[in-house]
Amino acid sequence: METGKLRWGILGAARVNERLLPAIVEASNSQLVAIASRRAGAAAETLKKYAPQQTGVRTYDDMQALLDDAQVQAVYLPMANEEHAEWALKAIACGKHVLIEKPMALTVADISAIEAAATKHNVKVMEGFMYHFHPQHARVRELVDSGLIGDIRYVKTSYSFMMRPARMYRLGRGTADGGGAMWDIGPYAIHSMRMWFDNEPLTVMAMAKYADTGADIATSGMLDFGDGKRGHFETSFECSRRSEYDITGTKGSIKCHTVWQLPGDVPVISWFTDDGRRGQEQLIPANHFVLEIEHFSDCVLNNKAPLLTMADAKANCRAIDALLESAKQGKAVKL
Repeated sequence: METGKLRWGILGAARVNERLLPAIVEASNSQLVAIASRRAGAAAETLKKYAPQQTGVRTYDDMQALLDDAQVQAVYLPMANEEHAEWALKAIACGKHVLIEKPMALTVADISAIEAAATKHNVKVMEGFMYHFHPQHARVRELVDSGLIGDIRYVKTSYSFMMRPARMYRLGRGTADGGGAMWDIGPYAIHSMRMWFDNEPLTVMAMAKYADTGADIATSGMLDFGDGKRGHFETSFECSRRSEYDITGTKGSIKCHTVWQLPGDVPVISWFTDDGRRGQEQLIPANHFVLEIEHFSDCVLNNKAPLLTMADAKANCRAIDALLESAKQGKAVKL
């Protein structure tokens, strides 16, 4: 085992491992030591596919076996949305630190239970919003704090991609069971909106298009943050690929063109002001998956509090639950 590095296990062979597994391998303060899946041979296949040069990584066909592995200090949990709470609690009970792929859970009550368990067992837990660690958002924050666009009044977030046959499982169960766009890409839309306001939404309203299973194919809506401050979001499995947000203030607007950055992508931020100024910045490419892993590893190794808090996870979940209820009832819902 390598000293000074957090020893990671991956609990599941989900598709997101295409990005996260190599990130754990690449991160300067992390070491991948195990991966597990309930499907026979899937763990070994995933390792071979995404990190073929890695040696000494144990593969299990039993999830609990990984949790019982004393060499595993932290677990990345990319399982189905409705399984996050159950397996996070199991991992915590085994003394593992846990990075939970968004959404952390489907109810605020489940997140509270995870928080209580983490406190009891003295482990770190964080919701996995990799995008939050990309330097482009810190640059947007600098522009906002400089007063360039004045006071923020409106934020619009748009996240979508065309559903392909390989991803149809996302519509295989209703929203109550973690299926659909709001539980898949909606967490990004709400989270990347909320971070630009100083308070949480007071009232929300949404409309959705549903599949026969009860999963939402597309949902859009509005969040009222009070004092005339509002956020609008769009999520869809039947639009071209988008991952962007626009922040509009009293003096101008800033746009982040691509939130879902791939390692080699060149980030672009553009802005304009009412006095006629315009700007576009190209930033240095960065791998936000690696940055996320390095951050969480640093928190565990040096006993620091994760940047993304449990309170933040609960607030995001509360907003999503309210939006799903609004779409179901066809009326505004107060939080």
